[in-house]
Amino acid sequence: MFRIGFDNDKYLALQSKRILERVEQFGGKLYLEFGGKLFDDYHASRVLPGFQPDSKMRMLMQLKDQAEILIAINADDIEKNKRRGDLGITYDVDVLRLIDAFRGYGLYVGSVILTRWRGQKAADRFEKRLTAMGIRVYRHYPIADYPNNLPLIFSDEGFGKNDFAETERPIVVVTAPGPGSGKMATCLSQLYHENRRGVKAGYAKYETFPVWNLPLKHPVNLAYEAATADLSDVNMIDPFHLEAYGETTVNYNRDVEIFPVLEAMFRNIYGECPYKSPTDMGVNMCGYAIVDDDVCKEASYQEIIRRYFASAYNVKSGISEPAELQKIETLMGSQGLTPEMRKTVPAARAVAERTGEPAVAIELPDGTIITGKTSTLMGASCAALLNALKHLAGIDERTDLISSAVLKPIQHLKVEHLGNHNPRLHTDEILIALSMSAVTNPTADQAMEALAGLKGSEVHSTVVLASVDEGTFKKLGANVTCDPVMQAKKLYHK
Repeated sequence: MFRIGFDNDKYLALQSKRILERVEQFGGKLYLEFGGKLFDDYHASRVLPGFQPDSKMRMLMQLKDQAEILIAINADDIEKNKRRGDLGITYDVDVLRLIDAFRGYGLYVGSVILTRWRGQKAADRFEKRLTAMGIRVYRHYPIADYPNNLPLIFSDEGFGKNDFAETERPIVVVTAPGPGSGKMATCLSQLYHENRRGVKAGYAKYETFPVWNLPLKHPVNLAYEAATADLSDVNMIDPFHLEAYGETTVNYNRDVEIFPVLEAMFRNIYGECPYKSPTDMGVNMCGYAIVDDDVCKEASYQEIIRRYFASAYNVKSGISEPAELQKIETLMGSQGLTPEMRKTVPAARAVAERTGEPAVAIELPDGTIITGKTSTLMGASCAALLNALKHLAGIDERTDLISSAVLKPIQHLKVEHLGNHNPRLHTDEILIALSMSAVTNPTADQAMEALAGLKGSEVHSTVVLASVDEGTFKKLGANVTCDPVMQAKKLYHK
């Protein structure tokens, strides 16, 4: 059964209060960096069961009339077609999605910053696309030996070379599609330019991970390291905080490395720095809202294992370097974790070994394990999905939910008219067929009504799933992993 480990209402109250205190600390202008995902932080909701993915947005809505959004995206990520692991879309597409989502909430999106811009063709095309849609775009450039060369950073060839993003409101929320996008550098550059214009702007950081008042090796913090393994982020004791207060807190290497730059920036602006450590500049009340530490630990272990499978596939596909996977394997080893501790993994592999074909296993929210095997009619994903719906709806497993009279015309359409070589149905096709059957078949209708019960399920496949099947499971609210094995010996796999 799903167990709560995090009190979201308590978190919102504590976080909102602390943010408002920080806003009052600076008069006139505040750049508020939002770490992690702004309104769909699924990583946080997975490792802190009870955390709502839109918690940050709920807080931000309280500042709706005072705030504007500035989105930063690394031009190198555009060039590399970097994707969000949870949504499966590229970072540039996610910027468009973010703009639409913010506007849907009634929030004002001021502009987009292309960080580390050096003439990348894909980034240039994206800039033209945004401009054509009426969105202001600014460029920030790489700075040699950043963040160590302070004289260069604070010169016309450093921050001075960057475009200054014109902003209109007192609170500027700086966010991004993912880590490594240059949010903090964007804030620092803006502070530099604001100061040159006679404006004493402030800076604060709305952070979620790592959780500063949890132990360095707490599973919640280790899950963050696994999530950012591609960035080589490392959690560490904040040496500045320890020296200033004699208190041990946790931060991560990029914030610790950049703190001297931020400190020097504030000294240029105010004559002194309002923060004594990276922990000081962040606002993160997550640790105070954990109500069941054991639940959060177990959830974090499972997230690390999920990240292992995602990284293994990325390395196999040439998307990621082996060092990324090795780091996650080291994290797993330090906690005594194995891939088989994800319950769906041995279940799916057992079916695959017995049948000699790909298999899928689903762990439902109540802990029940459902499996599906490959057949001539449908893939293992479809079989597992239908079997899970039967279980949730209390339908006998031997019952056929969809008549062959419905399935065969779909197969005929795929092969004879749409050019597919494989007649097996995908999950989206099987759901459409199920919905058609539900019109005249009460049992199929009963199964359709059970779809909501799949939210929070865990899915594992013994082969890499087709993108449509993975996407369907994610839309249904399931977490998906795959063994890094291609089903067919083809060079092109979709």
